[in-house]
Amino acid sequence: MTKEIKSVSPDYNQGLTQAQVQERLAAGLGNAQSSGVGLTEKEILKRNLLTFFNLIFVVLAVILAIAGSPIKNMTFLVIVVVNVVIGCFQEIRAKRAVDKLTLIAQQKLPTIRGGKKLLVPSDSLVRDDIVEYGPGDQICADGIVRVGQLQVNESLITGEADAVVKKKGDTLKSGSFVITGRARAQLTQVGDESFAAKLALEAKADPKVARSEMMASLDKLIHMVGYTLIPVGCLLFYQEFKILHMSFTSSAQSTVAALVGMIPEGLYLLTSIALAVSAMKLTRQRVLVQDMNCIESLARVDVLCVDKTGTITQPTMEVENLLPLGDREPEHLEQVLKGLYGSREPDNDTARAIQELFSGKGDWECTRYVPFTSQTKWCGGEFGEHGSFVVGAPEFILGEHFEKVREEVAPWASTGYRVLLVAAYPGALPEKLDGSLAEPLALLLLTSPLRPQARETFSYFAQQGVCIKVISGDNPQTVSAVAQRAGIENSEKYIDAGELETYEDVFRAAGEYTVFGRVTPDKKKMLVKALKAQGHTVAMTGDGVNDVLAMKESDCGIAMASGAQAASQVARLVLLDSDFSAMPDIVGEGRRVINNIQRAATLFLVKNIFSFGLALLSLLTQQPYPLAPIHMSIISGLTIGVPSFFLALEPNYQPISGTFLKTVLRRAFPGGLTSITVVLLLQAMMVHFAIPLADVRAIATAILAVVGLMVLHQVGKPMNRFRALVWWAMAAAIIGCFTLLGDFFDLQIIKGSSLVALLVILLVIPTVFRFMQWVFAQGDRLWAKVKARREG
Repeated sequence: MTKEIKSVSPDYNQGLTQAQVQERLAAGLGNAQSSGVGLTEKEILKRNLLTFFNLIFVVLAVILAIAGSPIKNMTFLVIVVVNVVIGCFQEIRAKRAVDKLTLIAQQKLPTIRGGKKLLVPSDSLVRDDIVEYGPGDQICADGIVRVGQLQVNESLITGEADAVVKKKGDTLKSGSFVITGRARAQLTQVGDESFAAKLALEAKADPKVARSEMMASLDKLIHMVGYTLIPVGCLLFYQEFKILHMSFTSSAQSTVAALVGMIPEGLYLLTSIALAVSAMKLTRQRVLVQDMNCIESLARVDVLCVDKTGTITQPTMEVENLLPLGDREPEHLEQVLKGLYGSREPDNDTARAIQELFSGKGDWECTRYVPFTSQTKWCGGEFGEHGSFVVGAPEFILGEHFEKVREEVAPWASTGYRVLLVAAYPGALPEKLDGSLAEPLALLLLTSPLRPQARETFSYFAQQGVCIKVISGDNPQTVSAVAQRAGIENSEKYIDAGELETYEDVFRAAGEYTVFGRVTPDKKKMLVKALKAQGHTVAMTGDGVNDVLAMKESDCGIAMASGAQAASQVARLVLLDSDFSAMPDIVGEGRRVINNIQRAATLFLVKNIFSFGLALLSLLTQQPYPLAPIHMSIISGLTIGVPSFFLALEPNYQPISGTFLKTVLRRAFPGGLTSITVVLLLQAMMVHFAIPLADVRAIATAILAVVGLMVLHQVGKPMNRFRALVWWAMAAAIIGCFTLLGDFFDLQIIKGSSLVALLVILLVIPTVFRFMQWVFAQGDRLWAKVKARREG
């Protein structure tokens, strides 16, 4: 029974004692959650083992056992066991690797304990702890502000992006994050009782999980097959046992062979395993994959949105120069900047750079300080008799009166400097400045060096057909100049996002411009939304709290671990070394795995198509199903399973186009229909030449293996040495099954009229295959014309 501990209100400079911390941990009042949103190892095992199709396979094996069928006809169970073992092993291994990196990336917060400020991991905090929050920190548990003031963004909770001021006595909700300010808060609800934890547990209980386009297509395909298995199986068994008067054992074997061939379980497991292995591979490259579905999104990315600071340039900044505009003395400006930045905890990198040059407490006392926000883009202070002053983006301070300093700002902005305006303002500072009242005093010039390998990285994306959009809160001229230095294509096309008033304006600009300056968090989100509406797959990189909304809106949010914790929390990928030059490898890995899955899917679906077609053909012609389970093992193993494994090892970085299911079905249907056509020809010959069933099964296995090799050759184009080696190895293995292992696989020597039938069909197969490809190519052209007319 948990000991009840009353809440206390410790001094915010002393915090809890170590004894009080231990007492709360023992009572279960820590911030560690009992269950995350990810699967446990037990759940992974259960998910891989207890599947609908595994149950079907077990039932089919039981039917064969009851029918007295030889155990070699149950070899499909070996594939099931191997798939389950590999699936569990890879997913658990990937989970453990991800868990380790998650631990590394875990947020640590300044916490007051025993009068000392300690950095404590968020899951080691307890109720009543005094935690100090600053800009970019994620609120890790519900609490109440004890001292200080914050501007908090609760968009992850409410969907509203407006900053909410939190003063002494106000409540903080977990899941929100700090924009500006600094405060100490007492935790009131921790662990599973916090607001964010309850949402996480609710999300885990919700059976609806976000699926990628590929996984959703596979789910649809599997459910379609599942609905047809039982009726087709029952009809096929009834026909063979009751109408054709075959033995119970032979009828069971034929029915099981048909159903095993129709089940695409290997494709589904191959996809899950490939994504898990890819996630694990990325973890070794210091990339934290928080959602495996994003690997497909990465493969399909054709627009990458980046910020200037932290992505194109290094996150560090330095003040290059201070250029007076008016008659004020330099010492006067120094007092203003020292008062605003000198002894104050910096809110961002810009403030940190200014503080390095103007450090220490000035002679002027700042009686009221207004912090910088992403929406206002300025900070300011009131200095009593000396007046009020603001520092920030010239366009936002002066508004429509920006013309006062345009000529002075433009030359510096066009060469890549971040230009800030220092201005005097009469009276108290309002929430919204009147640009006509602001008196320009000086320009602050700041610069950031380009990230190493920035040019090489953007050159790679240009070669791969990925369009770069630079979305920044800085002056558009400045951003454009930096982007041109980094070699980003079309970066001379820039626009001030402040001019974009409606969504329609944003939608139009999204297609016309490459660089967007003076973008607020809401506009960033709107831009990403517009790009997606134009049919693009959009990835968004970011490192600041102002990137969070856009990252959530994108198909794949990518955060820098060195940036704000809030960005890492919502991102689907986190670059733990904050190295943007890793992006080509990440996109390449996504393309490699999805291209190889699509290639393997074609091989798998050929088998599913011809198995379903042969079952219907047998029902319509009232002929025995021409294959036994042992024969399906040859076709599945040597024309699908083994080559898929080896081909998946190859690099394949071609851009992904088209939907998954449409692409793979289009590639698979010619092979599947070829198999059905030649087997129909075989059945006609069987009746005409009175070919025995044993010979029919041997011939059917041979011709289906040949079609499988032709499809393997087709998906392997263009052939290279490795693919040719795989193809010849599979061909040799198939020949070995017929010549050396014929007795084991129930493949008797074909002779007489059966041999003539085999040779005729082997000669016909290439023509039928080419004809099927031609038919589908003509269908593609016809559909393209119809589509063009509709769009026209």
